[in-house]
Amino acid sequence: MNQGTGFKQKVLQFMQGRYGVDQLSNFLIGLAVFVALVGMIVRVPVINIFCWVLIIIGYMRIFSKNISKRYAENQKFLDKTFGIRNAFAKVKYRMKYGKQTSEPFYIYKCKKCGQKIRIPKGKGKIMITCPKCKFQFKKYSR
Repeated sequence: MNQGTGFKQKVLQFMQGRYGVDQLSNFLIGLAVFVALVGMIVRVPVINIFCWVLIIIGYMRIFSKNISKRYAENQKFLDKTFGIRNAFAKVKYRMKYGKQTSEPFYIYKCKKCGQKIRIPKGKGKIMITCPKCKFQFKKYSR
């Protein structure tokens, strides 16, 4: 048996029944890295202690066997940070498909009910069926 495979099996066996990595533990460890970088600049001993506390809490969550409690903590974190995460997702989307670059779709409004319908670009003249009221109309998708 390969030595790398044996180590991998031992790690998998160790992690069995443990919570593992989630968004909150990723955030805590990422924040610890950021705090460590700030600590290198500011040189305040309390910052280093705070950094280590974040790392320890993050890894305690990863190795915890109390899965239901860790899951509830992660859900609470996701609920509290939804607005911030959503704002970053919108910025990321705008950077990828924003007005400065061509968008991969057009948005048309149904003439009957006003429902917005997203149509991919580059399809030529197409027949669009409104998903809400089933009204059909022709549009050109360049």
